[in-house]
Amino acid sequence: MMGFDAATVSDLVGSIKEVLEEQFQEVMVQGEVTNLSLSGAGHWYFTLSDANACISCALFKGDALRNPLIRNLKDGDKIVIVGPLSVYQKRGSFQLLAKRIFPAGEGQLKLQYERLKARLSQEGLFDIEKKKPLPLFPKRVAVITAEHGAALQDFLNVMKRRSLWLDILIIPALVQGDGAPKSLYNALKKAEAQNGIDVIVLTRGGGSLEDLWAFNDENLVRAIYECPIPVISAVGHQVDYTLCDYVSDHRSETPTAAAETLSQPQTELKSRLIFCQSHLKSDLFKLYQHVQLMTQKFHPRELLNLMKQKIHDGEKRLSAIHLKERAGELIGLPEASQRVDESILKLRHVTEKNTTQLSEKLLRFEQVLGALSPLKVLGRGYSYVTLTNGDVITSKNDFDLRDQGTKIEIQFHDGKGLAIKG
Repeated sequence: MMGFDAATVSDLVGSIKEVLEEQFQEVMVQGEVTNLSLSGAGHWYFTLSDANACISCALFKGDALRNPLIRNLKDGDKIVIVGPLSVYQKRGSFQLLAKRIFPAGEGQLKLQYERLKARLSQEGLFDIEKKKPLPLFPKRVAVITAEHGAALQDFLNVMKRRSLWLDILIIPALVQGDGAPKSLYNALKKAEAQNGIDVIVLTRGGGSLEDLWAFNDENLVRAIYECPIPVISAVGHQVDYTLCDYVSDHRSETPTAAAETLSQPQTELKSRLIFCQSHLKSDLFKLYQHVQLMTQKFHPRELLNLMKQKIHDGEKRLSAIHLKERAGELIGLPEASQRVDESILKLRHVTEKNTTQLSEKLLRFEQVLGALSPLKVLGRGYSYVTLTNGDVITSKNDFDLRDQGTKIEIQFHDGKGLAIKG
């Protein structure tokens, strides 16, 4: 034994967990409920047993919300559980994780349902990206259902109340019993062959799993998948799901909900039209009132009265300001006259000042000139000799150069004397 390496407990339990969970990814087990308890976190724990064995089970909070049956379950009830096996590694124990819970009587049908659902899902029949969009305003709808069923009446009543132009083609079919799958399949093919069909509605009321079993038929499901026309499945109530619901392009919880889905765009359009109509009437009435007001306001008679009123108001305002009496005030005449008087006084003062200064300056010039005047010299007994043309004889030599008989003038301080050179 010394030559071998022993595995750890974690390794052993981990290997068991890996093998067990890989091998039993989904099982369906029937048994009796015991030791049922609810944890504070909202998880349910119980034991599923029969006469010879038992297994621990857990239904976690999220799955419990999708299985309302758990709320009414009690010890001693027989149920069918669908889910994977899981190993709780800390304790080295395994348990069944319940994903779906059914009453024991429905076990075989549920098993068939789950197996077919899993197979079709793996083939891609339920893929969201492959679903066709519903037309916004369909013109013609084919309804496949029981001819005298309550589901048809519910659908038609809603359409009559909400739809504006939808044409409905009713294709009767069996919706329950052994012949229902074939009848529904033939009705679907008949709807495909009709001209102008925009949407096909497959509908009936709620019921048990056995009642709705026709809508889990594989041929019907494949026919819906291959149908070129969008299909609405409105089978059963809120808690009832059939394979037709999964494969259809749109699922409605009830026939009434399907009718509301198809008519909703028309209802919204009708509401918008009513809203626009109301606002249009209101706007037209306001426009009419405005036109009436403008017509009265700009009538020639009204314009003439308005002009007369404005002229009258102008005359009153003119008379109120007394232009004639306030002419000087309004045009600023007193201020202008005052400025003129001030300018005259200033000019007179400047003129007198300049005249005085110039007179004094002139007197000084006169005194200087008087002091330099030749007459002042002549007054002291001097004189000077000039020719008759005004040329001054400045020297004796100049005098000797003059001819005999030349007339000369002698300037004295008090006048001139005439002489002839001898």
